Amino acid sequence: MAWEIAKPLIPPSRVRPQGGGTQDTPDETLFAAIIYVLVSGCAWRQLPPCFGISKSTAHRRFLIWSRAGVWGRLHEAVLHRLDDAGIIDVTRVVLDTAHVRAKKRG
Repeated sequence: MAWEIAKPLIPPSRVRPQGGGTQDTPDETLFAAIIYVLVSGCAWRQLPPCFGISKSTAHRRFLIWSRAGVWGRLHEAVLHRLDDAGIIDVTRVVLDTAHVRAKKRG
């Protein structure tokens, strides 16, 4: 279910103008590996080989997707799905300050 929600939020991979390189790892595989690291709490270097990708590839894509705002949009999409299903009520929410950037002198 998580992949179906996340798939439309994932930015397309950039094509190298000079061509070449290795074939991109499927986004679904990268998503699964990243979620594994985030949920398990393991270090990137401990990513199990069963995912078939290197720790640096997974971490690099995590950073790219983070900069693109994927995780915040995914969080909102999951909350809306849960609200639509009547599982939670999003009219009463608490904002965690960890998600809001603190401005200098603000």
